[in-house]
Amino acid sequence: MRLAQTALSANWCPTMKLAFVASKTEEAQKALAALRAEFGEHRPADADLIVPLGGDGFMLQSLHRYRELNKAFYGMKLGSLGFLMNQHRSEGLLDRIERAKPTLFRPLEMTAVSESGATVHALAYNEVSLLRQTKQAAHIRVFLNGTEKLAELVCDGVLVATPAGSTAYNLSANGPILPLDSRVLAMTPISPFRPRRWRGAILPSDIEVKLEVLDHYKRPVSATADANEVRDVVEVTIQESTRHTANLLFDPEHKLEDRILNEQFAI
Repeated sequence: MRLAQTALSANWCPTMKLAFVASKTEEAQKALAALRAEFGEHRPADADLIVPLGGDGFMLQSLHRYRELNKAFYGMKLGSLGFLMNQHRSEGLLDRIERAKPTLFRPLEMTAVSESGATVHALAYNEVSLLRQTKQAAHIRVFLNGTEKLAELVCDGVLVATPAGSTAYNLSANGPILPLDSRVLAMTPISPFRPRRWRGAILPSDIEVKLEVLDHYKRPVSATADANEVRDVVEVTIQESTRHTANLLFDPEHKLEDRILNEQFAI
């Protein structure tokens, strides 16, 4: 996923209406009530900025749920993970939002065709992953821009991750961490068996990836775009979206670029 700095609209200012939304944890709900009491309560559709309270999973849910509203997001960490979130504190919140740096996310678009012939379209801000559904290893043929690159990848699965998602599932599968402005994607196999020496690839963000499931009756595979799962797929196409974007705001001292850089030196 390509990320670029972008300015907020010219009529945006920190005193405009904020919409606070929160995960269902007790901590997040308590913070939600306090922030709404202090700054007011506005529906996301009527607000100028959406403030998710929770972890990275809740931020992803919010990006998907409110995507059509074309609002900016300023998340605050009240969950187990907060890579996409700012620190939670209400003191000086409006000033923090005014000074926050915008980052433009371009999600992946997944088109999955199932065994029944149904076609499902979904967006992924982190990654699109294919996983075996049974004890049988998946057999997957890989195409890039219509050219076959791997005739048969034998594995538990394979994923394509954005730079923002490269520190999530991709990292746990031993994939590379990608700088946010690199305009590349990570393609990472999950427990690969064959080819023996293939451990993944770094791809340009404008490439089209097609994954064809071989012997799908005997070796069924599911495809997941973030949390949207499609079972029994026979073919999945993945490419960076040219129609959808998400604008996230980060405190200057917690820039996402710095977090990704620091993550590469974490022990």
